[in-house]
Amino acid sequence: MHDDRVRLMHYDPRWRQEYEQTRSSLLHSCAGWVIGIEHIGSTAISGLVARPTIDVVAAVENQEAMEPAASLIEGLNYRRDASPSWAAEAIALVKPRYAFAGQPNPTHSVLLVVQGSSVWHRAIRIRNWLRANAEVAIRFEEAKVARWRSGEGDLVSYQADKALFFAHLEDQIDAAGRPQ
Repeated sequence: MHDDRVRLMHYDPRWRQEYEQTRSSLLHSCAGWVIGIEHIGSTAISGLVARPTIDVVAAVENQEAMEPAASLIEGLNYRRDASPSWAAEAIALVKPRYAFAGQPNPTHSVLLVVQGSSVWHRAIRIRNWLRANAEVAIRFEEAKVARWRSGEGDLVSYQADKALFFAHLEDQIDAAGRPQ
C-alpha cells in the first residue's frame, strides 16, 4: 500500500536537469505537434520547497492539435488527469510515481494548452513573478508548508489552499502593474 498524502521536499537542483530532459523528450516524441514547453510550478523556482513533480505547460498551435499531441504524450507513460479549475481548457497529463491510479505524487505533470492561451500566460506570469520576487516566493513557501501541515498533506486541501494563494498573488501582480 502507498501513502496517499502529498509529499514536499527541499529544492533539488537536479529538477532543472529533469525539466530539460522532459522538455527534450516531449518535443522529440510529439513530432512537431508541441511547439513550446515551459517549466512551471514550485520545482521551477530555485530554492523553494516543492512537491517533487516536474510541472510543465506545453503548447500546441491550435485546438485541433490538442488530441494528437495528448495521444503522443500518453505514449510516454503519461495518463490523463483532471485539469485544475484554473486550467479547465487544458488537457492535464501525469506520469504516476507508482503504477496505479490515484497517486497524488506523480513524477511529472503536463498541462497541454493552445499557444498564447490564458492558461499559458497565467502559468508563466506567476512563475516569473515568483522568480523575480524572492520575498513573495518565501511567503508562498511558508504559507504552502503551513497549510500542508495543518491539512496533514491532504491533496484536496493542499490544492485548494494553493489556488487561494495564487488568486491573491494574481491580484497583487495586477495591482503592481497599474499606475498609481
